[in-house]
Amino acid sequence: MKEFFKPESIAVIGASEEEKKVGGILVKKLKQFPGKLIPINPHHASIQGLKAYASILQYPEKIDLAIIAVPSFAVTSLLEECGKKKVRQAIIISAGFSEDGHREEEDRLVALAKSLDIRLLGPNCFGVCNPSYHLDATFSASSPQEGSLAFISQSGALWSFISDFSVGKFGFSGFASLGNMADIEFADCIDYFSHDKKTKAIVLYIEKLKDGKKFLEVCRKCKKPLFAVKAGSSAVGSKAAVSHTGSLATDFAVYQGVFKQAKVTLCETLEEAFSLASNRQLLPATTKRWPLTPGEKVFLITNAGGAGALASDYLSNAGFRVEKPEDLKNPWDILGTASAKEYGLALERISKMKEFDRIGIIITPQSMTDLEGIAQEIINARKNGAPPLFVLFLGGAHMHTLKERLERAGILCHTSLAEFKRAIQP
Repeated sequence: MKEFFKPESIAVIGASEEEKKVGGILVKKLKQFPGKLIPINPHHASIQGLKAYASILQYPEKIDLAIIAVPSFAVTSLLEECGKKKVRQAIIISAGFSEDGHREEEDRLVALAKSLDIRLLGPNCFGVCNPSYHLDATFSASSPQEGSLAFISQSGALWSFISDFSVGKFGFSGFASLGNMADIEFADCIDYFSHDKKTKAIVLYIEKLKDGKKFLEVCRKCKKPLFAVKAGSSAVGSKAAVSHTGSLATDFAVYQGVFKQAKVTLCETLEEAFSLASNRQLLPATTKRWPLTPGEKVFLITNAGGAGALASDYLSNAGFRVEKPEDLKNPWDILGTASAKEYGLALERISKMKEFDRIGIIITPQSMTDLEGIAQEIINARKNGAPPLFVLFLGGAHMHTLKERLERAGILCHTSLAEFKRAIQP
């Protein structure tokens, strides 16, 4: 696992000159990385001032880690090239596999990786981060400070929220986004961080466990405190997790038993988990409560599947109905690349249905996210007759200006999941 967090050379396959594309964001962020950065793109001789290569096979020296950020149909052939190049670690950012119903394609990808002796992180993942090594291979808006907490998450976009939320509060020894967990899973990363000298505590965001027995064994051996947040405490949240990373639904009570055996502290929110892990109180003692009507129907629009699943749990457990209309999923994950206009169109579509009492909009601050533009689209939707809206602008201090702007327009806004959960508790 070391080469995922401390590689000496990284190839970005799908590197881009455009800094709003995932391949461009990765190159821009990885320029701080102390090792060799190799952009791979057949259409450019240079990318962001760095020499680019048409293929990973054209680079003459050894490559420790390949990050693949291309459409899903091209991943297999590029992974074959990684095998020929003797690359032994690959992060598959690309989506479009089991989370999208294409489990056979994912199984073939794993079989190929095994035949090539390549360990895979992902697919459908957000990358990794190691602040002490100046390695940020994610596309969050914030690059967090160095510290002693490790975060292992099945939802990458929750890193956008937590890394921004952490600024000035706590720092990280590392982060890993597991995505669909086709190969590398929680147990692999827990084992790595349990031996990492900089790590003092480990926080987990879990939608499913791939191998419960392996998880138990690794957790029992781990000498560091483990804290977990599990999506799926409600039937609605469980379904949202299934659609987000292709997870298989399992009774929440089963997980409660597993965590107890594994000596993992189960937390209701990520903020609670990081408060315990850092031994700091990270949220205000009180939160203003909503005026609630039991049984209200709520529709959620999100750019973060994990945040959508957790919000679904909190709403459902508080007595709201997060029901699915005929032709859409609820929550509706419009993905991290969603533009302000796409948020506006989504709000317009749901408003026209006339069957929901409230619409919730969840935003995590990813590098391509137009926060100001999204705020304006939300205000416009309310002016144009949308049902009552609430917004989760998840992040740190710079989200508070947006919160004030929305609240001036009469729209409820929260900047953390824990604050939201407390606000809707009966």
